[in-house]
Amino acid sequence: QVQLVESGGGSVPTGGSLRLSCQISGYTGGDCLAWFRQGPLNKREGVAALYTGTNDRYRGNSYYDNSVKGRFTISRDTADGTLSLQMNSLRPEDTAVYYCAAAPAGCGLHPLLYKHWGQGTQVTVTV
Repeated sequence: QVQLVESGGGSVPTGGSLRLSCQISGYTGGDCLAWFRQGPLNKREGVAALYTGTNDRYRGNSYYDNSVKGRFTISRDTADGTLSLQMNSLRPEDTAVYYCAAAPAGCGLHPLLYKHWGQGTQVTVTV
């Protein structure tokens, strides 16, 4: 059974940085790990995704929403499998609950691809 546990959220001022982590267990053979967020409007949107499958054509590919390109970086620790999201130059509009998610097949930023979800961690960016 796949389990995802996020950590690292908190409150930071505009321009600050945070690093989110997602501890993953039971995830083998899937195509994609990603970070989503759900803000005050309650819409769950994809932030960043990382291809984890075996197709060499896509190995190492990452995908970012335009709103976070150049500010956020998704990565995975090869030693223990932890998924991370380094968030720099944070803005008030980045305030949301951030979720880690795993997809069995396919990779991208659409939530329907993802079967497994963590419980989320709150990120608040103050003015």
